[in-house]
Amino acid sequence: MRVLSHLELESQMHRSGMGTAADQQREALSRAAPEIDVVTSPWTDGSVPDALFASWAYGDDLLVDYDVAHLNMAGPVSLALARRAKAQDIPLILHTHVTKEDFRDSFRFSNVAAPALGVYLKHFYSQADLVLCPSEYTKGVLESYPVDAPIKPISNGIDLEPLQGYESFREDTREEYGLDGMVVFAVGNVFERKGLTTFCELAQATDYDFTWFGTYEEGPAASKTVRRWTTDPPENVTFTGWVDDKRMAYGAGDVFCFPAKVENQGLVVLEAMACEKACVLRDIPVFREYFEDGHDCLICEDFAEFKAALERLESNPALRERLGTNARETAESHGLEEIGAELAATYRDLRDRY
Repeated sequence: MRVLSHLELESQMHRSGMGTAADQQREALSRAAPEIDVVTSPWTDGSVPDALFASWAYGDDLLVDYDVAHLNMAGPVSLALARRAKAQDIPLILHTHVTKEDFRDSFRFSNVAAPALGVYLKHFYSQADLVLCPSEYTKGVLESYPVDAPIKPISNGIDLEPLQGYESFREDTREEYGLDGMVVFAVGNVFERKGLTTFCELAQATDYDFTWFGTYEEGPAASKTVRRWTTDPPENVTFTGWVDDKRMAYGAGDVFCFPAKVENQGLVVLEAMACEKACVLRDIPVFREYFEDGHDCLICEDFAEFKAALERLESNPALRERLGTNARETAESHGLEEIGAELAATYRDLRDRY
């Protein structure tokens, strides 16, 4: 069986959670089902120019053949590929990495555009023979649009291997950014949706070093909130921008603080858990779905609870260690081998029904 696992604009998305999720899908399949032939580009010879040349010079088809189409974005190329799949009776899987809810509080004007995006996503996802999403929470969101297609939750999973050796980055990274004591940190693109204001206000209310490892928009697409905090951050907050190796973040940090307002799963939480970090999370449905307060994380409803959680963890290293140990077990339960087997079974079931 040949599967098209496609991510539109992949070269621009490699620093995003969507890019990580697509990479992990393919790695999961290679481990659990190596007999499945995975292609990442629909174009003959891998690119539009090469496909056009092959078509002109040799009469080759512009597009490769595949048995199942699995598309990871909702852009115009993906829409065209989805329509081709439907026209040729190729089983079509559309993967939900974006909803109108988690598009809000991301970029400038994203809140204005979100309702229109919701209308488009309802149409786009409803074409699918199967919609995959990372959580029961996201399934409920899609059903509320409503999306007219079967919806199946499946974890994005976590690749544990690239995180090995994170401890070796601790001293150099802390020295590079002037970090000391219990370091409170976050990882990923800097958005208000991910709890930027809460993160910075917690820093203002405490004496810990806070560090956000991840890129932030500096151009016209930057929201006013992102621009305000990154241009003039509190004295104990560092925005590193892009770092070459994410193990720098997980090595240097002690408490992963992620007060995100909306998430479909939160891959960075699983990464922090894989690195045995105590995690402090906002009380939102998807975190309640996957994690357990007091067992593998601390879940907080408001600012006061976030502040109290950080104070507890600073004064109680044994609690940090216990949460981190349990968090590692949670991350291991989302290993790629299990995810790959579930993906392979899903492909086979869908193909056999055609």
